[in-house]
Amino acid sequence: ACATYTTSLLFRFGLFSVDLDLCILNLHLKDLLRLDEALRQEKHVMFIQILKMCLLDLLPKKKSDDELYQKILSKQCNNLEELEKSLQVRLSNTEALGAGDSEDITLADVERKEREYSEQLIANMEAFWQQMESIQHFLVDQFKCSSSKARQLAMTLTERMIAAEGLLRDSQDLHALDALERTMGRVHMAKTIEFLKLQIQEETKCRLAAISRSLEQLAVEGTLSGRQKEELLTQQHKAFWEEVERFNREFVQSGKDLVTASLVRQAEEMTRLTLAQQEERGRLQAEMELTADPKGFLQAFHEVLERQRLMQSDLEEEGDVGATQAVATLCQELYRSAMDTFQKFVDVLFLQTLPRVTGLSQAECEYLKQEAQENAALQLGKSDRFRSQQWKLFQDLQEQEKQVWMEEHTLSTVLQTHLQDDHESIIHQVLDQLGGLSEESTQGILQGHELLLCSALRRLALRGSAITTLTQMRLSGKKSLLQELREQHALEQGSSQCLDEHQWQLLRALEARVLEEAGRLEEEAQQMRLQLQQQLLAEAQEVGQLLRQHTERAIGQALLGHARNTASRSWARDRDDFKRALTEAATESIYVTSAGIDRLVQAYYQQIGRAMQEHEERALQHLKTLQGERTENYKLRKKQDLGDPVSGAAMAGGVQEASGPVHQRMLAQQTKFLAQLTVHQRSRLHARKQEARVMEQLEAQLETQLQEAEQRFVTELAALARVPLAESKASSSQRGLSGEWVAEAPCHLGSLVQACHQLACGLRTHLPSLGFCVLSGDEQPWPGHPLPPAPWPPLSPNSQKRVRCSAAQQPTLVSDSVSPSVKWA
Repeated sequence: ACATYTTSLLFRFGLFSVDLDLCILNLHLKDLLRLDEALRQEKHVMFIQILKMCLLDLLPKKKSDDELYQKILSKQCNNLEELEKSLQVRLSNTEALGAGDSEDITLADVERKEREYSEQLIANMEAFWQQMESIQHFLVDQFKCSSSKARQLAMTLTERMIAAEGLLRDSQDLHALDALERTMGRVHMAKTIEFLKLQIQEETKCRLAAISRSLEQLAVEGTLSGRQKEELLTQQHKAFWEEVERFNREFVQSGKDLVTASLVRQAEEMTRLTLAQQEERGRLQAEMELTADPKGFLQAFHEVLERQRLMQSDLEEEGDVGATQAVATLCQELYRSAMDTFQKFVDVLFLQTLPRVTGLSQAECEYLKQEAQENAALQLGKSDRFRSQQWKLFQDLQEQEKQVWMEEHTLSTVLQTHLQDDHESIIHQVLDQLGGLSEESTQGILQGHELLLCSALRRLALRGSAITTLTQMRLSGKKSLLQELREQHALEQGSSQCLDEHQWQLLRALEARVLEEAGRLEEEAQQMRLQLQQQLLAEAQEVGQLLRQHTERAIGQALLGHARNTASRSWARDRDDFKRALTEAATESIYVTSAGIDRLVQAYYQQIGRAMQEHEERALQHLKTLQGERTENYKLRKKQDLGDPVSGAAMAGGVQEASGPVHQRMLAQQTKFLAQLTVHQRSRLHARKQEARVMEQLEAQLETQLQEAEQRFVTELAALARVPLAESKASSSQRGLSGEWVAEAPCHLGSLVQACHQLACGLRTHLPSLGFCVLSGDEQPWPGHPLPPAPWPPLSPNSQKRVRCSAAQQPTLVSDSVSPSVKWA
């Protein structure tokens, strides 16, 4: 549909519209929109392929058809489809607003639509950015992927998408210039058809002028009366212009038929080409799915898509040229037919009508006819020279237009380079001022910023081409007026070699008018170009604002991660101080006895032992349940296989099928075996997934119980020492600890338990010699055997809780062996 749209509009507007340039420039805007759509679709396809390769690199043990891969890829594909569908709906709504007869669309409507198109495309681009940014969180939250792997995938994806954006940018520049060449070609073809249409009108005017001159000569000689001359001249005018009307009518109708037939053929060829290209892309993706060279794959895939776009463009251009040539051939045929009719009119007038009306001989009438034809030939010669001058002026105008387009393209490139350097300088200055970020974080921020910047600049480059087109559309009326003045000047200058004073004055006045209009056009072009460039800069600032927001969010996330890492390292440094502070507080407390320590440690071991035992029992029970379900499912499948009438018939056929070929029976048995094997593998895979889910739930329950045991141990140890955590905070700060004393600091609890074991042994030796009297504790002797070792390794640093103890219930203790004035609170 897109390929045939150009030819139909060109034929329609090129033949029947007053303002041909506006229609062709409007077609150029549509070509730019189609180019953006094609490159956007290619970017989406390359994004999915790059993501697939990144997933294969991230999880090399998996296969590309694994369920995990399919879920991730299907999620991203669905998101891209929703984005594209939403964009197409918005673009269609914009196109429908104010749509009516295409010939009545104003330039203001075109500018409004292009501005709305740009806003919608920028919004779509931002939505794609957000989708890319959400992949890392999506992998961590939905698929429990580690943060490091998800971050590595995001960086690899960003790096390869930057390379893809570079390929798309080069392709966009190439196709933008190609679209400009095609626009120039449309103007050339339309002008050719216009000249062919005007040729018959010039022929008619010249022949009628020659006939009028011959009849005027007869009237002067008295051979023909004035009334007879007017009647004959009126008849000739009517006959000639009716033939011109018939020419135009047949030209329109036959031209429409030719274009319609060309569009049908072109649509059929485009459909076949599109299907073939889709199959080619599918084969390429299947062949290079497991390639070890991602860069080579992207280059090869892009080259295939580029070649396919060029093939579609060539097919469309071929259809346009073919339709134009068919119309030109039709015009020539109708022109020759009209010339034959004109010759018949002349023959009838001079060889039949004039001899009857004037009484002149055939020889005299034949001489008059030859004289009229010579006069018409002279007039046609002047007309041909004028048309040649017109064509030369048109070619000069085409060269000037092309030069203007190239200058605008160069200015757009300079603007994009300036914007890129400016943004890169700002982001580097910001990162240098921040400092402290890791090299990996800095590299990730720079890569993300580069990707967004490349995408934004590519969109602005296409918008700049549209701005240039709108500028040319605004200046179209002025350029047409200036071109008409130049053609009139060329006509006046070539009308006669000898000019009188009055004619020279008129010619000089016309030259001054041409120069004045040219200067006015140049000034107005500069103003319009400046106005639209300011609009482009405003849009560039809006895109830069979006880019800055995304970059600020990335920097904020990096700073947050850096702060968390710094805090984690600080907690790791405070771990030993925390453990030492808690041990010293328990050692210095007179309330801690060997019996209390023994009960605390034994209770801790017992609680953990119960948790482990319950975990093992639950795991065993769930595994037995799953095993029972698998057994029941297996028995059910076997029963279904035995009761299958197809298999029974096949077994019975083993006796009765004496006439059946052996290889068919073997093939049936093989198919049945493969089907059973597939069902068995699926059932085993389903069972393994169930076991994995059950074990994850049980491990989560065990982790919760271990955290509860840890929290209880720390709390009871502080309570046994009669030293609340709030008071320990002050003592810990005196020993070099900073901040609140919290159990959230990474504490190796197993080491702390062993320290308490050693503390209990020391208490058994030294406390009796100090003569302390414990008011609230039972002084039981330490057992004669050491504490058993912990039944499992110490808890991980992830098992951390924030514990606070209140100092409201702290008892008062008085020592009997020291000065009564000494009190501990």
